[in-house]
Amino acid sequence: MSSGNLLTDHPELYEERFPDPERLAARWAETTLRRYGSGPRILDIGCGTGRDAAWLHHHAGRDVTAVDTAASMLAHARRHHPGPEYRQADMRDADLGRAFDAVLCLDSALLHCHTNADLAATLAVCARHLAPGGLLVVEMRNGAHLLGDRSLLDGPATATFRRGATTHTSTTTLRIDHAAQLLRRHRVWTADDGSPPHEERTAWRLLFPQELRYFLAVAGFEVLALHDGPGPRTEPVWREGDPPGTGLRADRLHLAARLAPGGHPHPTVPHPNGATTP
Repeated sequence: MSSGNLLTDHPELYEERFPDPERLAARWAETTLRRYGSGPRILDIGCGTGRDAAWLHHHAGRDVTAVDTAASMLAHARRHHPGPEYRQADMRDADLGRAFDAVLCLDSALLHCHTNADLAATLAVCARHLAPGGLLVVEMRNGAHLLGDRSLLDGPATATFRRGATTHTSTTTLRIDHAAQLLRRHRVWTADDGSPPHEERTAWRLLFPQELRYFLAVAGFEVLALHDGPGPRTEPVWREGDPPGTGLRADRLHLAARLAPGGHPHPTVPHPNGATTP
């Protein structure tokens, strides 16, 4: 049985498994950027396959720099979604040497910050890369949702999708690691083309609204909006013209925050290596 992350290693499968033909995620982000008066320079952290970054570049006229840790995703982005400047970087310590008007962090990318130090370091990176008054726009799963709806944890879930002549099937089991405050996922992929099964073990931070507000305040941000739906991955899905929501109980969180005047990371927030932010 092989290991790794099948969809990260094969971005074409990611786009087949999670299609977004209307580019709802990018359009939602653009609407949010316009609502809060963002300038054109955008940093997309955790850009994945580059679909959203390229749409913002070509259709919204944004000057987009997009970063990801996965070389496979970046290679796919440059080939299939050209336009933005794509760079390999870790969200916890990226240093791009320039300022942006807004930072985007979509599709739960922020939840790869598994520890408080990871989260503090990433928000400090966002703050350091923003011009005065710059925006942070985030879309991700809502950790608090699992407090009231544990149906996702009831047992293995199976899903299939087809690419070409091959049907891919995933069997997924989720569990909560209470001590680490993580949602841990065990997934096995099989395909009907004779390839061996593929096993994955991944995790996401369970972030709750109040602790998110705290970390943002420490990093120098003031929250402009924090709500569950509507959004590009909610049900019902967001549509152009929908106002920001007010609830905080559903599966997704949507955040807009502004770097406060003179905003900067608090000097006592630790980086992952144990040092403090400057």
